[in-house]
Amino acid sequence: MPVEIEMRARFSQEAHDQLISRLQQDGEDLGRDDKHIYFYVLPHQLLKVTDNIATNTAKITLKASKIGHGTAFPETEIPIAREDVAAAVHVFNALGFENTMHEAYNRRRNFRLHGVEIAVKWSEAWGHHAEFEVLLGDDPSPAAVEAAHDRINSVARELGVPLMTEEELAAFTAAFEVAAAPGSLAPDAAPST
Repeated sequence: MPVEIEMRARFSQEAHDQLISRLQQDGEDLGRDDKHIYFYVLPHQLLKVTDNIATNTAKITLKASKIGHGTAFPETEIPIAREDVAAAVHVFNALGFENTMHEAYNRRRNFRLHGVEIAVKWSEAWGHHAEFEVLLGDDPSPAAVEAAHDRINSVARELGVPLMTEEELAAFTAAFEVAAAPGSLAPDAAPST
């Protein structure tokens, strides 16, 4: 199963605008990628149904880890038709996952720089943020994982973007999960991924 190496950053509107300008100048603009996502935050996994508005596609994704629990995410994706998004959500809710579900709209623009994909985003829960990603093949070696981390860190430094630590990510997502628990006054958004 492919492994995604993913690191994140949160920042202000001003930093967002500067990053977009810099990536337009120095990176490859991969275009808009706005999405409506249904997240199921499970104890050790993240299940999601994604309606990709910008590309008129949809998919189901299972990440074998959660944000804040490492940067390597073994990932399984199943493409589905956009008209099947509601049915997929219904199936997962009927299987008992409804209390773990959160919805989010992500305004997103993708870029590539030095082999790193950078999704510059906004969502209600995260505000302005970015994901720096390198996708590796099945069962990558520890050296390949380390090289991907190094490449992401190098690109982030070049762009002047401080990446969040695992501790910061774990604290942020834990606070979200508490706020979004049933019966709480939670924001209508979820961890972005």
